[in-house]
Amino acid sequence: MFLDNVIIAARQVGILYIMVIIGVVCDKLGLFTEKTGKACTDLLFYIITPCVIINSFFTSEFTKESGTKLLIALGCGFLLHFIAIAINTPLFSKGDKDESCVYKYGAIYGNVGYMTLPLTQAILGSEGVFYCSAVVMAFNVVSFTHGVFMMDRSKGFDAKKLILNPGVIAVLIGLPFYLLRISLPEIISKPVDFIANTQTPIAMIIFGTFLANTQLKSIFKHKKIYLVALSKLIVLPTVMITIYKLMGLSGTLLVALAISSCAPSANNTVMFSAKYDKDTRLASQLVATVSFISIITMPLIIAAVQTIA
Repeated sequence: MFLDNVIIAARQVGILYIMVIIGVVCDKLGLFTEKTGKACTDLLFYIITPCVIINSFFTSEFTKESGTKLLIALGCGFLLHFIAIAINTPLFSKGDKDESCVYKYGAIYGNVGYMTLPLTQAILGSEGVFYCSAVVMAFNVVSFTHGVFMMDRSKGFDAKKLILNPGVIAVLIGLPFYLLRISLPEIISKPVDFIANTQTPIAMIIFGTFLANTQLKSIFKHKKIYLVALSKLIVLPTVMITIYKLMGLSGTLLVALAISSCAPSANNTVMFSAKYDKDTRLASQLVATVSFISIITMPLIIAAVQTIA
């Protein structure tokens, strides 16, 4: 089982990084450059990511049991992010403010969409994906509120912006369809599904263009990246799995939530850095480094949780 998890996690990371390499090659050939990638972040931010959220509601079937477990998973998803904020905000508050934003975002927000969902599908099947989708919902709500405020706080607190943003609006659109069991005609649901399915390749290729313009040797100059890796890949999942066990969670739900808690830094670290004029090279280095380290840490944590689930 342990070896199987190692192979599955490594395969998923490999699939993602093939798309990243395509982005690097495209940038070097001038076909799709970093400048173009930055221009495309608004497409991800305002159109594609909201479609991912809305589509998760469209494709989930509501039952009393599934609804209860979804609420538990959703609550645990919010708890995951609140505890991550509590741990990492004081840890990365010193130093250059623009760099601190990148470190904090990378330590708080995990790759719960691009990495967790495919990995969970391979290990737990559709039931696990359903629970992880709730964590993705929580991720999007918190990242589009706290994450936006953290990256763009120079403009001051704007309650309207924190509420009326793509992530929260998408949840408000999709939730009634799930709760009321409303099935939309294919002419509406299919376009949303098609757009949602472009998120991973587009995000990875854009990430590749940023990585192509990064001096990888300089990774070793940023020691805080390894502190982010320690916090994101070891400390946070250990804390969260302990809490989940104390809550009495077990089985597929526990393993799915554990997988979400040990995911590497979110690709949104790069996307948000580009959107709000932060250091995209630092963000690319951070995401790349933490993702590579996760090839080792994720299988270890998943195997350990499966023995106690």
